[in-house]
Amino acid sequence: MENTIKLELTKEWDKTFPKSEKVNHRKVTFPNRYGITLAADLYEPKGVEGKLAAIAVCGPFGAVKEQASGLYAQTMAERGFLTMAFDPSFTGESGGTPRYMASPDINTEDFQAAVDFLSVQENVDPERIGIIGICGWGGLALNVAALDTRIKAIVASTMYDMSRVNANGYFDADNSADARYAKKEAMNAQRLVDYKNGSYALGGGVVDPLPEDAPFFVADYHDYYKTDRGYHKRSLNSNGGWNVIGCMSFMNQPILQYSNEIRSAVLIMHGEKAHSCYFSRDAYAAMVKDNPYTDNKELLIIPDAVHTDLYDGGGKDAIPFDKLEQFFLENMR
Repeated sequence: MENTIKLELTKEWDKTFPKSEKVNHRKVTFPNRYGITLAADLYEPKGVEGKLAAIAVCGPFGAVKEQASGLYAQTMAERGFLTMAFDPSFTGESGGTPRYMASPDINTEDFQAAVDFLSVQENVDPERIGIIGICGWGGLALNVAALDTRIKAIVASTMYDMSRVNANGYFDADNSADARYAKKEAMNAQRLVDYKNGSYALGGGVVDPLPEDAPFFVADYHDYYKTDRGYHKRSLNSNGGWNVIGCMSFMNQPILQYSNEIRSAVLIMHGEKAHSCYFSRDAYAAMVKDNPYTDNKELLIIPDAVHTDLYDGGGKDAIPFDKLEQFFLENMR
């Protein structure tokens, strides 16, 4: 294994949630198989000895580990798991250039590299490793689950299928060959502009100020990413967003192709009133269709919750942490 590139990591606590006194926290780094060094926050429960079950957490798509994934990781560590929230390649404190690019392949590898790291820790039982993917990383978590046999339990929370939304648009409104062609035509034209400029144009994060006629889901994102509730200076969604061409390869690389071959335990959970709930309903249906391993699969619809309620609880404790604890304990024995 080649040496990892040294990253300059923030030393102060700069999360969007308060620090827990029940866990120890430290920064760590690890490489993926493409030689990109990833930055992560490791959370260890205090006063717990022996080999622990471990959970890697990532998401939402365009967020950083100081936001929702860190909250999930710290809370699960309070419940006795060793956990890690990491920044994906090209984002946050992690390495990789150019910045603000996404890749179905590399981002899947990021999760697998996190499993590599956790598996060799002295206080981790490598036979009890799970993952949590939030928003777009929920779909990627299912892709990882179909590939990595080491992972015993997977949670996809308020998930997006990033292939579907990039290829078909929101609510499948642009699901036609002509609409996809127009989108690809525009992005390929942007490639030439970027090449001539020697830099990549940003697509813009969550719109701000919020237009009066903004759709509800845009207002929902604004309420999280652009306010004290969830704003972070390194978050793409809180600031300039992905590169215009940053998610291009998701258009013709379906990430859920083999989800019905997943044997590990999977919990897909989504808010009943989330604009994105159709992603989870359809992903669950596809995952269990013709799959002989369905006894350990579950779709949990949370009443009255919207998309970002499962980022931080939405002020109403919408994240069912008791359920998550039970799920991981039962499936990582």
